[in-house]
Amino acid sequence: MFRRVRLGARFAARLGNRAVLARVPLARAGAAAAGVVTLATAASVPVWCRDNPAVNWVQVREEIVEIMDSEDYMEEPPGPQFVRLAWHSSGTYCKHTKTGGSNAATMRYGGEGNWGANAGLAKSRALLEAVKVRHPNLSYADLWVFAGIVAIEEMGGPKIPFKPGRIDKPPAATPTWTIKQHAEDGRLPTPDMGTDEATAAHLRNIFNRMGFNDQEIVALSGAHAVGRCHRENSGYWGPWTYSPTTVSNEYYRLLLDVKWTEKKTHEGKPWTGPRQFENPAGDLMMLPSDLVLIKDPSFRKYAEEYAKDDDKFKEDFGKAFEKLMNLGFA
Repeated sequence: MFRRVRLGARFAARLGNRAVLARVPLARAGAAAAGVVTLATAASVPVWCRDNPAVNWVQVREEIVEIMDSEDYMEEPPGPQFVRLAWHSSGTYCKHTKTGGSNAATMRYGGEGNWGANAGLAKSRALLEAVKVRHPNLSYADLWVFAGIVAIEEMGGPKIPFKPGRIDKPPAATPTWTIKQHAEDGRLPTPDMGTDEATAAHLRNIFNRMGFNDQEIVALSGAHAVGRCHRENSGYWGPWTYSPTTVSNEYYRLLLDVKWTEKKTHEGKPWTGPRQFENPAGDLMMLPSDLVLIKDPSFRKYAEEYAKDDDKFKEDFGKAFEKLMNLGFA
């Protein structure tokens, strides 16, 4: 049995006033039998979630998209920020200690929120605060993950399954450094460990700890197709691609095709930030951890594959990102 759900008028207008309907399987045998909801758009963009009457996922999606489309944020589009927020809230998982991951939202607290890798994400969380207020039964943990998934789809990326049910945990659940597989400043990757060999080893250390292999490391790195670095946050500066709000394989093509040299100046003055690399025009950047993807032979073969095949990249990125979003949860 299905009930028909019409998306909001504003979202329908975005799609050219075409009819936008969803077929929703009703839960059977009460709340214990959660169905699966397909939110289909006229452009055949599905978002999957369990049928949870406590949260109006159609409305939540509309509100996230409205934030992304707002003219108030044209200079700093929220889409890439939401992807980074979802990524960093999930990428703390440790398969050895079974701690961290997306099922906690402990970035709300000073310990994790103040990690250097999370600099600037308070703004992203603030953008979503109004959505949380309007949907009190929605956890921050689910909201951050869902916003990242919606952002990827809206920016032309793959359709990623979403499973709700994450909970918000107290400060005591904040991931801490306890074993050598955890980074000193939190549990997220560091862009530069001094040498290419050390940086490649660090990437494997961090991502293997989460349960990812070399192929998945390279696929997830493709998230750098969107967004940019900000000096006030990380010390680094600039976008990775010329289309920082489009999920595509341009990141890999640029990595392989462009001659990247160490940045020495910025706006006519000596560069005083951390070591990064730039293209000949000086308007694009790469981190040392980006360049090791084409210097390490195992990483490079996947970078070359994705540079040649955008569909393959999106397929593998979608699978890896779904896995990332469920670490510590499903």
